[in-house]
Amino acid sequence: MAKRKSTKVAGVDPAYFDKQREALRRSHRKTVFFNDKELAAIQEYCRRFKVGSRSALIRQSVMERVLRGLEENHPTLF
Repeated sequence: MAKRKSTKVAGVDPAYFDKQREALRRSHRKTVFFNDKELAAIQEYCRRFKVGSRSALIRQSVMERVLRGLEENHPTLF
């Protein structure tokens, strides 16, 4: 049987990892309402492409749109 590799990184403070994990924790809730056609489209997409988590799909889609908009409309000096 093969030996398992250690997942611990030598020389890194465990408190650092705890702080990173805490920063990524989602604690703010937002509610979105969809009409019947929008919900049917989302359900069909999830069924067709075997998406397990609709919330992750919606979160990823929203964040991609937000970050793309911020990137395209960055402030200029002149």
